[in-house]
Amino acid sequence: MHWSHARATGPPPTRAIAVYKFCKAVLLVIVALGALQLSHPEVAARAQRWVEAFAASSDRRALQHVLAWVTGLSPQRLDLVAIGALLYTVLFTVEGVGLWLAKRWAAYLTVLATALFVPVEMFALARHVSAPRAAALVVNVAVVVYLVHHLRTGDPHTERHG
Repeated sequence: MHWSHARATGPPPTRAIAVYKFCKAVLLVIVALGALQLSHPEVAARAQRWVEAFAASSDRRALQHVLAWVTGLSPQRLDLVAIGALLYTVLFTVEGVGLWLAKRWAAYLTVLATALFVPVEMFALARHVSAPRAAALVVNVAVVVYLVHHLRTGDPHTERHG
């Protein structure tokens, strides 16, 4: 399908999950830029110029918080943080595009990827209870439950062969 002709074909909840995945991807790009800024300032400066048009003032505040969090890490660890964030960015972007276009494989991928991290989120929440962590856990469990139901009922909005 040509990008100029791509349109949302899934039901609104599936499109909302896609937007959620896109937002997570944007946040992870910010994390990667923050890690690169600390370990390779010249690389980060180029990357930051590339995405500057997309960064809102709230994104910059988030980047400042991320930078403060990672300042204690070695350059090698910062590189790992950046690589991990970029890999997750790719995953979330693929999930988001697939869900937006109502691809059945994207629903399966999202269920698998999201469900695998629910125990990790539960452990993190048990170690330090916070509203954002609790909200993230609730949203991710709801995403898994909705998509499993959506896949089991064979929603006609979901493309079976794509």
